[in-house]
Amino acid sequence: MTTAVNTTRTTSTVGALIRTGAVATVAACAATMAVAAIGRAAGISLDLGGAPIPVTGFGVLTAVFSLIGVVIAALLSRFARRPRRTFVRTTVALTALSLVPDVIADAGAGTKALLMLTHLVAAAIVIPAVARRLAA
Repeated sequence: MTTAVNTTRTTSTVGALIRTGAVATVAACAATMAVAAIGRAAGISLDLGGAPIPVTGFGVLTAVFSLIGVVIAALLSRFARRPRRTFVRTTVALTALSLVPDVIADAGAGTKALLMLTHLVAAAIVIPAVARRLAA
């Protein structure tokens, strides 16, 4: 007697995790730069402490911190008992912590809100995409 076994994997290789993370990072960079550009076009200042933040700066910092998140995911996929859950909890906590400097920044309320929005937009793109590649 032969039986067919359906083995759908929710885990992936580190290479697939990195590819997914890279694609999500590019999407998040584009999204945060778009949010910043729209905010500036709407009249929200991008000055922080008297110095202007270039729109491309949003993309650069999004790339750096998103790729750090991908490295965290790769490490958790290797060492954590429940990588997906641990990754989501860790990155949500880090996202919340990333809002603190925006709240205390030397900037207007609109600028602070725009900065926080860019953090949340990036997290909303990167965290779910990478989490889907991790074992539950």
